[in-house]
Amino acid sequence: MDKKEKILEIKDLCMDFQSGRKEKVRALNHVTLDIYKGENFGLVGESGCGKTTLGRTVIRLYNPTSGEILFNGKSISGKLTKSDRDYITSNLAMIFQDPISSLNPRMTVEEIISEGLKIRGMKDPAQCREVVNNLLNRVGLLPEHATRYPHEFSGGQRQRIGIARALAVKPSFIIADEPVSALDVSIQAQVINLLMDIKKEMDLTILFIAHNLAVVKYFSDRIGVMYFGTLVELADADELYDHPLHPYTKSLLSAIPLPDPLREKDKQRLYYDPAVHDYSTHQPRLQEVRPGHFVYASDPEVEQYRKELEQGK
Repeated sequence: MDKKEKILEIKDLCMDFQSGRKEKVRALNHVTLDIYKGENFGLVGESGCGKTTLGRTVIRLYNPTSGEILFNGKSISGKLTKSDRDYITSNLAMIFQDPISSLNPRMTVEEIISEGLKIRGMKDPAQCREVVNNLLNRVGLLPEHATRYPHEFSGGQRQRIGIARALAVKPSFIIADEPVSALDVSIQAQVINLLMDIKKEMDLTILFIAHNLAVVKYFSDRIGVMYFGTLVELADADELYDHPLHPYTKSLLSAIPLPDPLREKDKQRLYYDPAVHDYSTHQPRLQEVRPGHFVYASDPEVEQYRKELEQGK
């Protein structure tokens, strides 16, 4: 990607949810980031940090409280016309975390996948069946699986059905929300490799949401780290893992298990305490500490991080 082309622009995005009659919970706190055409963008953080909310807001399952989302330069965050909604459903698709609850148990596999084809305007049953069979074959399932129901499949097979459903609309952008977290470790690699193959073949851009940092590093070109709705660090995958700066990022990376039991036993686990920040005088914001490496920090912290990078060369 010599000349990076922005496919998704998220600008100052906020998402509030009502909690009780008067209180509101802020799930996304002024999130700003760009995703470029053809890249795998990883989004990591602990459960409840806002990763899934961001994905669902991008695809407009949630209406954002404020901020703007641009897809291919077109605003998709305001009030949508039917044409706008058709544009979103024809270009963006989502693979959900739980392959059990995300598939309608009363529908056959063919009916589930055909929903996307009907969105594209395909009405002929014979043509739909042919495309469904091709999609099933593409994700490693058999045409005879089309007449079965979700409960007849394993978790890995159900997730493959979910991937086939997402591909049915021929999207250019896929949001993969924890697509392997509910699967056995032995199956996770198969699904990840399938996604990587499909991405190359279909020239897709993928927002990959996960909490497994080892998986994210393997899959992603760039990685964003979220903490309680705030994007706290953003960098190329290798840069983030080799030179983490924000204390929360360091705590996440320290939790990755090492393959050597002896090294794992002696490894120091870091814990993040937000009290380490003093924002009484200088307020934090997402700042670029070196090209492509952004950290949510105050001005004094940025100077400290730059010194840290200089010493780590």
